[in-house]
Amino acid sequence: MQVLNPLIIQSDKTILLDVHAPAAEECRNALIPFAELEKSPEHLHTYKLTPLSLWNAASAGFSSEDAIAVLEKYARYDVPQVVSSWIKEVGMRFGKLFLIPNPFDEADQADAAQTQEPVQTTPKSLLLATNTAAVYREIEASRSMRKYLTPLTSVSGYDFVFRLQLVDRGTVKEELLKLGWPVKDLVPLKDGEPLEVSLRSETLAGKTLSIRNYQREAAAALIGDRGPGTGFGTIVLPCGAGKTVVGMTVMDALKTSTLIITTNITAVHQWIDELLDKTNLTRDDIAEYSGENKEIKPVTVATYQILTWRPEKEGPYPHFQVFSQRNWGLIIYDEVHMLPAPVFRVTAEVQAVRRVGLTATLVREDGLEGSVFSLVGPKRYDVPWKDLESSGWIADAECIEWRLDMPPEQELEYAVATTRLKHRVACENPEKINAVKQLVDRYTNDKILVIGQYLDQLHQIAELLGAPIITGKTKNEDRDVIYKQFRTGEIRVLVVSKVANFAIDLPDASMAIEVSGAYGSRQEEAQRLGRLLRPKERTARFFTIISRGTVEEEFGANRQKFLAEQGYSYRLIKSLDEMPDYLDAPMNG
Repeated sequence: MQVLNPLIIQSDKTILLDVHAPAAEECRNALIPFAELEKSPEHLHTYKLTPLSLWNAASAGFSSEDAIAVLEKYARYDVPQVVSSWIKEVGMRFGKLFLIPNPFDEADQADAAQTQEPVQTTPKSLLLATNTAAVYREIEASRSMRKYLTPLTSVSGYDFVFRLQLVDRGTVKEELLKLGWPVKDLVPLKDGEPLEVSLRSETLAGKTLSIRNYQREAAAALIGDRGPGTGFGTIVLPCGAGKTVVGMTVMDALKTSTLIITTNITAVHQWIDELLDKTNLTRDDIAEYSGENKEIKPVTVATYQILTWRPEKEGPYPHFQVFSQRNWGLIIYDEVHMLPAPVFRVTAEVQAVRRVGLTATLVREDGLEGSVFSLVGPKRYDVPWKDLESSGWIADAECIEWRLDMPPEQELEYAVATTRLKHRVACENPEKINAVKQLVDRYTNDKILVIGQYLDQLHQIAELLGAPIITGKTKNEDRDVIYKQFRTGEIRVLVVSKVANFAIDLPDASMAIEVSGAYGSRQEEAQRLGRLLRPKERTARFFTIISRGTVEEEFGANRQKFLAEQGYSYRLIKSLDEMPDYLDAPMNG
């Protein structure tokens, strides 16, 4: 027994982290590759182990033995044998199933060459292979797999094989994951149309372009040796850490025609600006594919919204054609945690293309992390947020939760509201508007984002502050003007709806005030803090205003889980008087 060690591992696979133990911070970082945070109250944080978390770790080279070694190193008491055994058993499932080219297709192609018939450049089918009889029998007996897989005799190197059609490559991987069998995809990826793209040594403004070590490592982890099993996956880096630069570093290495898909039109414009600023590409090389413009060029930047638009509710998605209208060699899914479910369908069909998902968090509230793993690719690179903060690559940040009482008439409305409406009543507590005014008046040296969910509330705040507001109804050209005014300091306070949650570059923002959010969304909380994490000379502040004694407290706790896993704690205040004066220091203080 090591009484000072921070971990208590229980036989139900629950892991408790004592945050007051001497090695708690070191241990938290060691858990990030293979465990998921579940609860984060003041003293004991609860983690869980899942098959997906262990397979993601395995795909990045972190083995079951490595996970067990971490638990044994930091355990206060002996690691239960049942936990160690389960980790080994789950880990052994990774690497039991392989997707490989079908050598019989190659024989068909050779025969065709001898008879002067056209030779196919891509296989007609693939093989799902294993050397484990029990695995083979389980899949053979699965009713859900029968429509995709045809049993064959053995092939060189594998005792048991199924044949599948090329178009079913992604779907089969997704379905097998549901059965508890991750697939190691060893089918070579196509190169795509060549494109001479390279990073500049200097930006257009004459600044030296230096690629950070972790950005190079992330790109290298994705590209690998360019052999089978490489060239696809997900890169997890905090907001403000330069995920766009990672994407461009991958483009520089692969030098191929690239499709980039991102969250909104503002993000499209930012990607285009970054490509022009940091690569040798010209405006003639880059197209925008959105609701406003629909061009396709060697590098095309599209929005998820246009891809998932369709004229009829049950009809086809006409803009999915963008995936096939050029011989893409790389697809970049920006903010991959936001990938809409319909896009997974077409992603399942483009498995021959190198692809990378960029995100600050793999958390999905719809539970589709497994689809990201199967169809875009497993996590290839991750780094703790606090590691980048301590290195100065992202800003220091303090999180503060300010709890307010509701006025008596609002309490009555809340008491009789349905369960569904209670969240909105609590979020629209009118006292929050006064609280925002107090914060803006006190922190006069900060550039402030006021972020919320409900438009009536946001318009009231904007009117009180005399600040501009951006919502989904704001024209794109007007958004760009307002964002520019904020960046240049022409305006100090900006009110934004959830349209600004993702992929918006406002590097000088030093404070965010969250007045309402999407229930208990962990990804939204992480993204909103991320608006502040561009490096700056002062500590950024993230205020969350909560109605005391309501469902907002419960939802707020859930929203904070992912950030707690990254090492952020929330200071709880009941009044602004509880905030220390040193936080009022000027920007260069």
